[in-house]
Amino acid sequence: MIYTACQVTQLPVNGFRYLITSFEDHVMTITLNRPEKKNALHPPMLHELAFALAYAHHTPEVWIVVLAASGDTFCAGMDLKALSVGDTEQATVPAPSGPVRLGELMAQLCKPCIARVQGPVYAGGFLLVGASTYVVAAELATFSLPEVKRGLFPFQVMAVLLDIMPARTALDLCLRARTLSSTEALAFGLVTTLATAAELDATVTGLLDELKQLSPTAMQYGLRAYQQLKSLPSSEQQAYLYEQFGQLQQTPDAKEGMAAFLEKRKPNWKP
Repeated sequence: MIYTACQVTQLPVNGFRYLITSFEDHVMTITLNRPEKKNALHPPMLHELAFALAYAHHTPEVWIVVLAASGDTFCAGMDLKALSVGDTEQATVPAPSGPVRLGELMAQLCKPCIARVQGPVYAGGFLLVGASTYVVAAELATFSLPEVKRGLFPFQVMAVLLDIMPARTALDLCLRARTLSSTEALAFGLVTTLATAAELDATVTGLLDELKQLSPTAMQYGLRAYQQLKSLPSSEQQAYLYEQFGQLQQTPDAKEGMAAFLEKRKPNWKP
């Protein structure tokens, strides 16, 4: 994370400028709130998003993250105009220690993340959707990578897509810039669940209710191991996973889970 645990002990006192955050029953909801620009990502918004994700990562009481968006578009990608003219706004969060790369930040979260997609997703918005654990999308949502039409290429998005779909499918999306329907996105693995616009919130809530019944510690260990496996040679993977299982067995959640199983009761998970 490009923000340390000491830097994110609390969220900004006066709130964020381009995000709305809420916390309830171990769920932190981060809502992109730049609807007049279709939630396009510019440096101040990226810094706020990096700060909010670091807060979620470092805060034990946060078990699950929901990424949502205001307005009719989930995210229009990077704000190319803002990137070209620079940033003169007063910051709401400390300057990050390095460049904000959304794919990396999402991977480092290591907590279940649900993207609530109510509208179109373009370009860099794929980094948020593709790196989420679950993507609940409205049936009318669409997904498009238009970079090649502008003489650019979605390099970081390509890496995220290669994790969730065959290479030729990912390359085709990057090369031909065609727009996917929500049904096509579901078939490709980019979306995990479809819902009508009226049922979107209920579907997200249902998924949250399921996840909150499970051990947050176990899920975090599992998601961290999933990311770590990508950097380990195959000859070292099983030894690493064996070690992780041994460490997990010593945690309060594992001991509580086994006790609850033997006592035939519901477990009481601790953050």
